[in-house]
Amino acid sequence: MADEAARIGIVGAGAMALAFVRGVVQSDLLSPSEIAVNNRGNEHHLAPLREMGVRVVGDKEALCAASGVIVLAVKPKDAAQALAELRPHVLPSHLVLSLMAGIPLDFIEARLVAGAHVVRAMANTSSAIRESATAAAKGNHAGEEDLQLALRLLGALGPVLVVEERSLDAVTALAGSGPAYVYLLMESMIQAGSHVGLDDDVSRQLALQTVYGAARMLMETQHHPEELRSRVTSPGGTTEAALRVLEASGFRASLVEAIARAKERSSELGRAFE
Repeated sequence: MADEAARIGIVGAGAMALAFVRGVVQSDLLSPSEIAVNNRGNEHHLAPLREMGVRVVGDKEALCAASGVIVLAVKPKDAAQALAELRPHVLPSHLVLSLMAGIPLDFIEARLVAGAHVVRAMANTSSAIRESATAAAKGNHAGEEDLQLALRLLGALGPVLVVEERSLDAVTALAGSGPAYVYLLMESMIQAGSHVGLDDDVSRQLALQTVYGAARMLMETQHHPEELRSRVTSPGGTTEAALRVLEASGFRASLVEAIARAKERSSELGRAFE
């Protein structure tokens, strides 16, 4: 993949940019010298990228001239300024890959050169360990080759699904915010273990391995969660007793309601950019 068209220029140097760079380098898609980054002078964020051998360029004109793919990894509040600075330098031959949360494709396309090839992606914080659940949607002018290149790059962060842009609010609610739901579950399991008499460290280790093992079982067996749940729920046993409490307390309904509210909020934030 090491060709001129695939050289990457990244706008922004935060956690997502760092995770993206680590992913593409560790996947042997590109070498650090084939990646350039432009950031608004925050040396704290640039330092780990410099250490990896990524080139830091001082302006967006130089970034675009050296790159075939422009990755947008700035905070949503900085999107309009970043796009305004990029507009004179982005060509129709560039692929623009947006990792900006909640920024619609129309907003991006309207602020770049006419016919800009844009792909928008929603990843989550597990990108840091290359285990993100990511979804991507292509813009009005992006072609199949653009999409495939974007998927190859995004694959360095974890598995990627292709969706229509209208589905990205739901993706954000389920997968983007999803790690927080799992962390809350694990917090509660660890607290419960301590409550019933386990040492805090023992409780933590058991909770971590239990969640990890359950996720691997689902992935490797490809069984529906309901089937695996039924297998460990013996009539009159301990698991059934626990699940009855969870159902009675509205565990399932609360989670569904929470994800629905997160989707609604994602839509609200997106409309602010229309």
